[in-house]
Amino acid sequence: MTDDTDIDTEVEKSLFEAPPMGEQERMVEAILFATAEPVTVKDLNDRMPHGSDAAEALVYLRKRYEGRGVNVVKVGDAWAIRTAPDLGFLMQKETVETRKLSRAAIETLAIIAYHQPVTRAEIEEIRGVSVSRGTVDQLLEMEWIRFGRRKMTPGRPVTFVVTQDFLDHFGLESARDLPGLKELRAAGLLENRPPLGTLPQMGEGDVDSEEETEEGQSELFED
Repeated sequence: MTDDTDIDTEVEKSLFEAPPMGEQERMVEAILFATAEPVTVKDLNDRMPHGSDAAEALVYLRKRYEGRGVNVVKVGDAWAIRTAPDLGFLMQKETVETRKLSRAAIETLAIIAYHQPVTRAEIEEIRGVSVSRGTVDQLLEMEWIRFGRRKMTPGRPVTFVVTQDFLDHFGLESARDLPGLKELRAAGLLENRPPLGTLPQMGEGDVDSEEETEEGQSELFED
């Protein structure tokens, strides 16, 4: 004979029982398809019914999309549905270029991506020229870089790191997936740098350096 306690337990279990994995997979697919920004596993679980396992559903969903026109990709610590890399050329007509980066901004962005977390002084040392406030502000406004932790050195300078938006734009799971120097040179995206002794001195060569002021520096690095 079944007592009331067993009945209550069965009712409670049925109320909170997770949907079948196939249904969870469909839920994750729907969320990723409708969301422009990458979504973390935690956010997926928060949106799905109690007891769901978004991480497991993602494994099945990612496998199901292998070889398709769109893929389920990891972007930093989040997930998104994106066009397969080999079909990117089909989207060129739909891509609107709204802003071109200056050479100074491109070099600064590359240094941050490959050397993060990196301070402003370290960026200037690598580039051989001063970094203007306008260059850094442009990258911050585009949300391709952000402030990192302060470095435990005299003055505790702020560091810079690339953002999830940067990884998403370039189809990277993490900064570790950035191409190596040989790949960049082979693709014609990187010139051989001149010998160290021929690099310009600090403050020379950066077209944005005239915008730099002591006031701008203090504003950029104050708490």
